[in-house]
Amino acid sequence: MSIRDSETPAGIEFPLREAHNLVRDLMTPNPWIYWADFLFHISLGWIVFISILSMPLFSLWQLPGLVVAMLAFYRAGIFIHELAHLKKGTFKLFRLVWNVICGIPLLIPSFTYDGVHSDHHKRDVYGTAEDGEYVPFATMKPIVMIGYVMLSFLLPLFFIIRFLLLTPLSYLIPPLRKLVWERASSLTIDMNYKRAENAIRNDKYWKVQEFGAFLFVTAAVACIAVGVLTFNALVLWYVIAMFIFLVNSLRTLSAHAYRNSGDKPMEFHEQYLDSINVPGNFLTGLWAPVGLRYHATHHLFMSLPYHNLGEAQRRLANGLSDNRLYLSTIRTGMWDALQRIWGEASTASRTVGAPTAVATPVDTVDMEEAVTRQRNVG
Repeated sequence: MSIRDSETPAGIEFPLREAHNLVRDLMTPNPWIYWADFLFHISLGWIVFISILSMPLFSLWQLPGLVVAMLAFYRAGIFIHELAHLKKGTFKLFRLVWNVICGIPLLIPSFTYDGVHSDHHKRDVYGTAEDGEYVPFATMKPIVMIGYVMLSFLLPLFFIIRFLLLTPLSYLIPPLRKLVWERASSLTIDMNYKRAENAIRNDKYWKVQEFGAFLFVTAAVACIAVGVLTFNALVLWYVIAMFIFLVNSLRTLSAHAYRNSGDKPMEFHEQYLDSINVPGNFLTGLWAPVGLRYHATHHLFMSLPYHNLGEAQRRLANGLSDNRLYLSTIRTGMWDALQRIWGEASTASRTVGAPTAVATPVDTVDMEEAVTRQRNVG
């Protein structure tokens, strides 16, 4: 990774080399942690899901089970983010197992994120029109964010249609095959994103994953049709998937400042300053699992495995000779992050057409306020 020091608009030099020296020994992922974490949560999700199938739909005892299953599946599913970052050719068995017992049943096989997410971290792509994971929400009307969150209620249906109907049809209709790849094969937030033909990194057998998802959803529908599974199974699966997408959409809105209009690429330190850290507490780890509460630190050093991000956060917050810019990305919680981006979007929508100052990648909070947030780290 090419990192170079430069002056931020605030006139404070971001200590990139110093930061790298503090965390350079944390770059190696521990397979035992990955396996234990993932297998525990995916097992918990399936055990609870199977248990609540025998209960009356949305009964008093079923509701807490739904919450537990959703959180367990959510954490297990978020490992798709780690798969997108793990060194090419490594963790092959983990990738296979993840797809078989998590990615395919949730209809989010790893190829849907592979390549797309690595582009999101490229200096010449991040925050531009080519970045499928970036929409300049802070410069748009707040209603756009509401629309993005509301889309979560339809996404499970979209994925059912994508793998149950569009997959087999695309085998028979070549133009549709191309369209499905470009427009319906990527986990992104930009609805205008068009996936490039070579936007794949690790999942060279993506067609097998796609066919596996087709077989899974076809088998599930067939089992419901012949009475092997009750219709409640589909309802509960849909509700769990819907709430996973809902929580993740709110987490996504809390992950960046989304201020870049897309007309220019951003340096690595600018990507960091446009991203958000929410160290928080145990509850933070529920809505931003597998290290995603340290999203800004992740953008600074994307090779850091999720289980070392908390330690990296502590070292950088306490060990940098000047940590003011580093701490400027910290939010106290999801509500804090959402309030800020909503306020900026509201201000931007009221001042459309009026002369405005050029936005900088540095947070608008005062640096002294940023320093006081250090007590929230750790």
